[in-house]
Amino acid sequence: MRVIITAGGTGGHIYPALAILNKIKEKEPNSQFLYIGTTDRMEAKIIPDKHIPYLGIPMKGLDRKHPLKNIRVFKMYRNAIKTAKREIEAFKPDIVIGCGGYITAPVIYAAKKLGYATMIHEQNSISGMSNKFLSRYADKILVSFKETMDAFPKHKVVYTGNPRSEEIAKIEPLAKRELGLSTTKPLVIIVMGSLGSMTITNKLLEMVPKFANKPYEVLLISGEKYYQNYQTIQVPSNVKILPFFADLIRIMKQATLLVSRSGASTIAEITAIGLPTIMVPSPYVTHNHQMKNAIALEKDGACKIIPEEQFDGDTLLPCIDTLLADKEALHKMKEAMLQRSITDSATRIYEEAKKLVRGNTKCKNF
Repeated sequence: MRVIITAGGTGGHIYPALAILNKIKEKEPNSQFLYIGTTDRMEAKIIPDKHIPYLGIPMKGLDRKHPLKNIRVFKMYRNAIKTAKREIEAFKPDIVIGCGGYITAPVIYAAKKLGYATMIHEQNSISGMSNKFLSRYADKILVSFKETMDAFPKHKVVYTGNPRSEEIAKIEPLAKRELGLSTTKPLVIIVMGSLGSMTITNKLLEMVPKFANKPYEVLLISGEKYYQNYQTIQVPSNVKILPFFADLIRIMKQATLLVSRSGASTIAEITAIGLPTIMVPSPYVTHNHQMKNAIALEKDGACKIIPEEQFDGDTLLPCIDTLLADKEALHKMKEAMLQRSITDSATRIYEEAKKLVRGNTKCKNF
């Protein structure tokens, strides 16, 4: 199969796109790919480093605070459509798949206008602006949350889950001793995204010393930017702080409890693992979608929510202590998480792509 895949901006878009790409490659090893992203976001480094053919097209999102700046954005959008059309025609894909981010809008739009099969994937419980716009141009719309299905035309939408979850389910856990952690004590992991958070860091600096003498261990992933901040405080012996950890999924499989944000990638990870989580949704994201992600899980009993403005030692520590002392509550949270898990999501997406390609008369390579 010949596939153009487009996604950009954050890992929440990029890694699901890679999961789909890897599944297609697994099913059809002779497939050829072109990844279209932006010129200045994460994907511009991540994708070429994986030796995947890459095209960067300049693209920005709308500026809601300064509407006049959007004149430049609309010009970029028009130029991006022209570039995308040229590259799509040159590549002649069987299907074009969008996984979110501003760059998906001009690429999927261009592909549809040229008559190619198109498919988009929405990772969050609330649809992003690009995917709302693209819902009229995509032949098929795939979603990670059942709650999102009503936001799209019924004849197009399919509940597949997040393709990352299938990869995560297959990853082997990491032995705790490799990080110098106890094999008998419960492990609590605190991580607020790959970059960390200044607001959360300032609160954790006051909180970390209070973990002393707790009957559990804490692994805190600070983010590279904030790691040095913790050198100024007394860190208890049962707390380990790392700026970054590449095998985070593997050690998460050994954790008893997670404290984290509630972005799409995190949701895919914890549901695949069945990891009880205290969620601290980021209030700085579009449409407050992290809070809505967390609420969807909280309704199922899969997580507890602490809003960022309430996040402090007086709130977090009692919450951790109460949950770890109640094995039945933890078990119920784990089961509720696993109920949300779809461990063959990437395969489902591949099958939907296959149906589209078979039904598109412009496709000759399938």
